[in-house]
Amino acid sequence: MTQSPHACAFEAVRGFLGRVFTTAEGESLESVAGLDLSFTQARLSFVLAHYEHPVAIGDLAESVGLSPAAAGRNIQQLVRKKLVVRTENPEDRRVKLVTLTDRGRSLAQSHLKSKEDAVRTLLGDLDTDQCLALVEALQPLLKEEPHVR
Repeated sequence: MTQSPHACAFEAVRGFLGRVFTTAEGESLESVAGLDLSFTQARLSFVLAHYEHPVAIGDLAESVGLSPAAAGRNIQQLVRKKLVVRTENPEDRRVKLVTLTDRGRSLAQSHLKSKEDAVRTLLGDLDTDQCLALVEALQPLLKEEPHVR
């Protein structure tokens, strides 16, 4: 039985992402080594890096699929590691806002750069026509901003 076009596309994307993650894994892991971060703490840091402004802990929790309490506990650990700063919302003191410190932003940028470098390396094997075909094929998937979860 022949695979459907969707199944073929899935296998191609899965293979591509596997290569990206494998290529980037070494550098990416080096950027967080020694910080003793849990997966959840690293993920919260990387999500926070996408924001230019302080984010309410509740909103951050929702974006990664955590309860506000679980997010708060993990944020507390990131504060202790000097990766995140927590402040009160001046308009509502019950709401706690978080933002990355310079150290936290540097960590997240290093992680992102390793992923971007891996993609650039893989794309370097494509000729111009293949690059343009890839861009065209990805356009429908990029119309809507994906959810972080």
